[in-house]
Amino acid sequence: MDKISEDNTKSQIIGAYATYENFDEIAYLNANNDVKNAVDCGQIESGAEHFNLFGRAEQRRLLFKFDRSRKKQKMARLKPLLRTDMKMIENENSFDFLTSELRDQFSIIDATAVSSNGYDSDVMALIEKHKNGLILDCGAGSRDVYYYNVVNFEIVPYYSTDVLGVGEVLPFKTNSFDAVLSFAVLEHVKNPWLCAQEIVRVLKPGGDLICAVPFLQPMHGYPHHYYNMTATGLTNLFIDDINIVRHEVPDYLLPIWSLTWILDSWANGLEETDRTEFVNLKVSDLMGNPISYLSSKFVRGLNKEKNMEIASGTVIHGQKKTSITSQKLGIIR
Repeated sequence: MDKISEDNTKSQIIGAYATYENFDEIAYLNANNDVKNAVDCGQIESGAEHFNLFGRAEQRRLLFKFDRSRKKQKMARLKPLLRTDMKMIENENSFDFLTSELRDQFSIIDATAVSSNGYDSDVMALIEKHKNGLILDCGAGSRDVYYYNVVNFEIVPYYSTDVLGVGEVLPFKTNSFDAVLSFAVLEHVKNPWLCAQEIVRVLKPGGDLICAVPFLQPMHGYPHHYYNMTATGLTNLFIDDINIVRHEVPDYLLPIWSLTWILDSWANGLEETDRTEFVNLKVSDLMGNPISYLSSKFVRGLNKEKNMEIASGTVIHGQKKTSITSQKLGIIR
């Protein structure tokens, strides 16, 4: 199990899913009050017993307490970088800029889905590079490891969240951060062009950017999914302001992820008989002219939700509203 790091950037794991490898009794009871109450009442012997019987299947979490004094130091460093022209509520663990107005404007809704991803070696190198500075993780999700030089920005008040707000109106002053991270976020924001501009605005001149977005991934919502991007599309968001040093496909975004995701999702959208037929097909069976498959059961039997999730494309039909405001569309006449 991870311990507190010797350097000044890293704290213990927080909010991690409990596994056999990282299980800790205190952290398990910290994260699961119902289990703690059951143990206190003698209904179950320990958190470990609950985990073995139920918790692993229920994907229960662990909760390690981070260093409150160092968290406060981090928030104190961050406070002068916050914009003063926006409404904000300062809580014990976070600065909350997510007003009802911003929620309405950018269609932010509460969601039960939990976004949680780890950092790769490139990000870890960046965290080390700027260990005395500040890095913005724009759309951080729920972080299993808490870094004192990384500002976790989110629309969801996870335990690891430092600042709440929307990516299209970042609540930070211009030129505030030594680096900005954005992973699997821009497809979920209502206006990725504006969000990209905001990322550039808060990044110091010469600062580092790492940004990843999906291309051939099925629809997935945290809570919404608006745009996938080609490689050229991603470049186009930043090319005027960012010197792109590398543009690559890392292991976690190789085509095999798209292929397995689509096939698994397709199979799960079929009734049992059709699913069995589908999963027994060979790759060569699926490489013909798409028209030849249109009458197949595994095509016609796919449910509506899965058709929308993994569609090759979608079509809308509509009529212009009788009244529409230029302000709402962001149009300047």
